[in-house]
Amino acid sequence: MEDNTANKFGNEANEDLKRDEDVSFNKTRIDLSLVNRKVSEARKEMANYLIGQHEMVDLLLIGLFSGGHILLEGVPGIAKTLTAKVLSKMLSVDFSRIQFTPDMMPSDIIGTSVFNMKTNEFVFKKGPVFTNIVLIDEINRAPAKTQAALFEVMEERQITYDGVTYKLGFPFLVIATQNPIEQEGTYRLPEAQLDRFLFKINLDYPTLEEEQEILSRFRNGKSIDFNEVSSIFSKVDIDEIGNTISEVRIDDTILKYIAEITYKTRNHGKLYLGASPRASLSMLKAAKTIAAIKGRDFVIPEDVQFVALHVLNHRIILSPEAEMEGLDEKVVIDEIIKSVEIPR
Repeated sequence: MEDNTANKFGNEANEDLKRDEDVSFNKTRIDLSLVNRKVSEARKEMANYLIGQHEMVDLLLIGLFSGGHILLEGVPGIAKTLTAKVLSKMLSVDFSRIQFTPDMMPSDIIGTSVFNMKTNEFVFKKGPVFTNIVLIDEINRAPAKTQAALFEVMEERQITYDGVTYKLGFPFLVIATQNPIEQEGTYRLPEAQLDRFLFKINLDYPTLEEEQEILSRFRNGKSIDFNEVSSIFSKVDIDEIGNTISEVRIDDTILKYIAEITYKTRNHGKLYLGASPRASLSMLKAAKTIAAIKGRDFVIPEDVQFVALHVLNHRIILSPEAEMEGLDEKVVIDEIIKSVEIPR
């Protein structure tokens, strides 16, 4: 279970999310009605298939609206893949699933050249990554060369093959899952790839009450029919919401607050590796998105605190001394946030 102190900011922000659902949107400088309506519909649809995990749902929506890739980490059987599939079905876009295995090659992801007998030429056959939503199941099961095949597509939304660049369509979102416990047949993700994920969401076991509700819902052995998932978002909706979020205001004092949090990770005695400027940019995008979801057209420090843990926890590496003390990333990030003066 996660440390209560480390989860303080996330829990407080979750309470804010619930209280802010009834915000009057005509008081904001920009029109947030579409964001409000779509978020409400998405939460209700997710609740038909998921029990609990409310924070994860909001983080997934932040990733969708801000164009950031999501890494879901947790033990088997806690609905990581189910969550990704339900989210993909709520979007009226193309979807593909890639099951990573130790023998997978880069060409299995990005595509390869195929000889066309009629034209007597080689033609590039696009791989499953050429879609809108990609679910990569057990991403840490593929070797390093296959992991590296994702670098360009995750950062630049394009594939370069044999000197030719192929652009991917809008939207493009990678949702990856991994099991942190099992070690046999797995490969550690390169830091360069981890840095390309907006969030790493750590999923816990359900509570006793949630587990009872799961059993009650499926007591008759009924399986989930993903064809029954309602379509909530079109490409136009996602584009319009993204344009709206780009107009959310963020004061210079909040920008400085984000920069100081990131900078502290590079000068902390318990950390061997700090966060990159990409982490600051990720916090900026995510904070603007959560502000819009909560019905505000401006960012406050609590928005930054809510997203900071999930933005930073996969971008930092603990020092050997901190690991020997039994510390984890959440405790250190919480310590850093507390040490930075909150702007007023």
